[in-house]
Amino acid sequence: MSINPATPRVSTDWISLRQAAAIYAVSIYTLRRRIASGDLPAVKLGYKLIRVRIEDLDKLFHAIPTTHPEDRYRRW
Repeated sequence: MSINPATPRVSTDWISLRQAAAIYAVSIYTLRRRIASGDLPAVKLGYKLIRVRIEDLDKLFHAIPTTHPEDRYRRW
């Protein structure tokens, strides 16, 4: 199988539920409920390893405008 260099590669950023909960200031249980209801797509990579895409989280949790947008991804 050869890879065609002309085909653009899509980069997706996957993060853990713990990281997502810290960034978006919600509980892990809230994220699990959203996954169970189908509102948040996720990938299960092992027995306990669940990852979600940042772009899906951005669609689910809308940003509140601030004077410092870089604060959104700072860990508190």
